[in-house]
Amino acid sequence: MEQALNRTTAGTGEAPPVKILQFGEGNFLRAFVDWMIDILNEQTSFSGAIEVIQPIPHGRVDTLNQQEGLYHVLLEGIRKGKPHAERRLITSVKGGLNPYEDYKGYLQLAENPGLEFIVSNTTEAGIAFDNTDTSADTIPNSFPGKLTALLYHRFTHFQGAPSKAPVIVPCELIDRNGDKLKQYVLQYADLWDTDPAFHSWIKQHCIFCNTLVDRIVPGYPEEKADSIQKEMGYNDQLIVAGEYFHLWVIEGPSHIQKQLPFQEAGLNVLFVDDLTPYRTRKVRILNGLHTSMVPVGYLNGNRTVKQAVDDEVLGPFLEKELFEEIIPTLDLPEEELSDFAHDILDRFRNPFIKHELSAIALNSISKYKVRVLPSLLKYHELHDTLPDRLVFALAAMICFYRGEWEGDKMPLNDSEEVIAFIQKAWRKKDIRDTVQMVLGNKSFWGQDLNDIQGLTQKITASVMEIQQNGITSTLQKAELWG
Repeated sequence: MEQALNRTTAGTGEAPPVKILQFGEGNFLRAFVDWMIDILNEQTSFSGAIEVIQPIPHGRVDTLNQQEGLYHVLLEGIRKGKPHAERRLITSVKGGLNPYEDYKGYLQLAENPGLEFIVSNTTEAGIAFDNTDTSADTIPNSFPGKLTALLYHRFTHFQGAPSKAPVIVPCELIDRNGDKLKQYVLQYADLWDTDPAFHSWIKQHCIFCNTLVDRIVPGYPEEKADSIQKEMGYNDQLIVAGEYFHLWVIEGPSHIQKQLPFQEAGLNVLFVDDLTPYRTRKVRILNGLHTSMVPVGYLNGNRTVKQAVDDEVLGPFLEKELFEEIIPTLDLPEEELSDFAHDILDRFRNPFIKHELSAIALNSISKYKVRVLPSLLKYHELHDTLPDRLVFALAAMICFYRGEWEGDKMPLNDSEEVIAFIQKAWRKKDIRDTVQMVLGNKSFWGQDLNDIQGLTQKITASVMEIQQNGITSTLQKAELWG
């Protein structure tokens, strides 16, 4: 029988002093930031631990504390052209706190004189302003509100000392994430009528970095967890699997690189003056292809990323979408984009990772707007015609959000409002009316997509074909795959 995993059974000793507060205990941060800090502690003089803050009322902080911050990361992928697998016990996390149960204790975390960094990943919707957060007297609903309360407590406790202003490094996948987070913190400072000196402290001394993160993290390896635990000899409820590839691009002052010497540890972390080219490349190619793949693949009977890219019809469809419709819209050297795209396809074909399409279906409508629609619009602008495959992916998404396909329920994972709206549209008698209603929702797309010449007709035709003949036959008939 496997023994409990904790610092006594694992023989790890106590964690080093806390230097980092982390909003979020999800799979990604634990397999990305916490993994990197663990390596940093091992291979450099950094010597800092992470205290995790649970950003929502229900999460995994209790389990994390039961294991005294310990868990294993399993990395599998292609490294230097060869299959590579490794397992690492993560010791960089001291523990966690649920501010919904202990708000006072949460604020007291700000009193740590050794705190240097705050990192976060509260999903793409996490960096938002909630005007119902009218005070820091009780726990704010939003992540920016919680962060403002913490920073204000630190500002007050250390009497506005510039040296106690932390570096904030958000990992949410939104454009200019650091800038937006800073904007909302200042907005809360105004709303709460805080000391004007707090504004100056935030503006002049707190550093908000814009970042880009890249690692595929499927999460808990359900199918092989039992065998892994038997092999390790520990009952680890927080095992997290990911690919070996990783990239973290951080835009900020050069001195941060000295504080976080990732490159000394051989980690793929870039400190840059402008991350815009890296973000555009990643969001349009990797994330855009993921988002396109979900509805087309799922309706085609594929359930994982690898199945989709290996499919004899869908695989060529995705490659043509990537090389003929996405890459031509990007303002970067063609060779660099092509190399990156081939790397992405290799990562998607990773034989070690079972990356479920359902796991990346979260908020697919908002993801299409951010990740795919800009490529469609740019292609239309450049060529005065519509990109067939990007349009087809949108048609498949409308079918996907119907909620049922050939007797199977679709894994819809979106807000109740989004799902209800599209399913209401499907109750229209005419498919063209359904398409017009969805494309006309400006809250989805930021504009009325019916205004794009030919788009409504093209999507209507594709939706009808998909409904009648399925994905494979429709792609073959339209010659969108070969």
